[in-house]
Amino acid sequence: MMIRLVAVAVGLAFAPMAVSGAAATFENPLISGNLADPAVIRHGGMYYLYATGEVDGDKGTRVYTSKDLVRWEQGPVVFRPGRPHVWAPDVWRDPGSGKFYLYYTVNQTVGVAQADGPTGPFVEVKKFFDKAIDAHLFRDEDGKLYLYYVQFPGFRIKVQPMAGPTEPAGDSKVVLQPEAEWEKRAGHVTEGPWMIKRQGRYYLLYSGSGADTPEYAVGYATAENPMGPFHRAKHNPIIRRSEGLFGPGHGCAIQDDAGQWWHIYHQKRTDRIEWDRFIAMDPLWFDPDGNLHGRATRGVPQPAPDISGER
Repeated sequence: MMIRLVAVAVGLAFAPMAVSGAAATFENPLISGNLADPAVIRHGGMYYLYATGEVDGDKGTRVYTSKDLVRWEQGPVVFRPGRPHVWAPDVWRDPGSGKFYLYYTVNQTVGVAQADGPTGPFVEVKKFFDKAIDAHLFRDEDGKLYLYYVQFPGFRIKVQPMAGPTEPAGDSKVVLQPEAEWEKRAGHVTEGPWMIKRQGRYYLLYSGSGADTPEYAVGYATAENPMGPFHRAKHNPIIRRSEGLFGPGHGCAIQDDAGQWWHIYHQKRTDRIEWDRFIAMDPLWFDPDGNLHGRATRGVPQPAPDISGER
């Protein structure tokens, strides 16, 4: 039986929904199927969620769509490379060309695929790195691009400057590797990078410890430059297991129309060592000193994101 949890974020305010008929509340699981590693974009008034999941024996990526970040509909398979172990998709739209780029992991190779629209089909364009997983493209305010990914051996998070969405420029650099105690509780792991920029500071969200274990958790590190150096937050991990809740990690961050940050990520269904996971969503927030905080909930009704349709 699921244990219902009560979670309270001090100082966290939620705006009411602005769209008639939109969801006023929600609770996790957000999507209950066996999915993980979600990345979400917004385009044309619709949200698109891409995740690791079972597509013909883990050989593809499916998209899910929503107008309010709460109620999701299953869409088509958008990427099918013809090889197994298709993981951790990250999709980015180039504001210049209007093309969509899917940064993929296929059998521990990181590369990029391209499409004309968010529902694909995405066609492979270029392979970037071998023995690598979990790519995430970040576009800075000056238009410069940076690709964050995880390099084996050692689960080292690296950053690669990019001349364009398919063109690396210069050398990559290690920015984080397993060092903290919580990153080494069940395997030495730092993975699942995702970048937020706020008030000139770079916040690199990442997950640590083994993803198939209940100890999987989320922390962050900050820098004054997207290339680093990055410094771990002293209050890491900011999202972790609790009673009846296991292995929260590897997700993305997106703002609603009120400016509230939301963390869309996965949780493990049980505390067993296995890959049975579901998609969840919970708020992220900053305190007056600029420290980032988060929480993980399961079965707890909470106010839904504010989606006014103005962005």
